[in-house]
Amino acid sequence: MRRRPLQILPALLACLLLALTGCSAANKHSGTRAGGAHSAAPAASAPGQSHGLPTIAASQLPPEARHTLQLIAAGGPFPYPKDGVVFGKYENVLPRERRGYYHEYTVPTPGARDRGARRIVTGSGHETYYTDDHYRTFKAVTGR
Repeated sequence: MRRRPLQILPALLACLLLALTGCSAANKHSGTRAGGAHSAAPAASAPGQSHGLPTIAASQLPPEARHTLQLIAAGGPFPYPKDGVVFGKYENVLPRERRGYYHEYTVPTPGARDRGARRIVTGSGHETYYTDDHYRTFKAVTGR
C-alpha cells in the first residue's frame, strides 16, 4: 500500500527538528580556535552559575584582570604563550566538567618576575572565574 505524503510529514518534521537541535548543541561547545583558546567571548557568570562560590563584579576586579577580560573578549592577542590553554582543574574547586571545558588566562601581577598567581578561567558555558592565589580559591565574575 502506498503512503500518502501527509502521513510521513510528522516523521520528517521530527527528523528535521532532531537534526537542528543536535547541530546547535554541537556548535555550542566547539568555540575554540587554534592554540586552544576560545574564540567566543566569555560572558559574565549569571548568579545561578556561581555554583556556591563567592562572586565578584567585573568592575571590582584589579585593572589588570579587567584588561585580561577585554583581551579574552577580543580573542587576543595574549601576552603569555600559555594564555588560552586548557585548565587542568586539578584542585577540584570549580564545578566538574569534561576535560577541555575550562581555559585559563594570565592576569599580570605588578612587580612579579613571572606570570604570578592571578588567573582568569573561562568555561565553555560562558562562565568566568577569577583567582588571585594560584587556583586555591575562585570567585565567579559577574556583571560583564
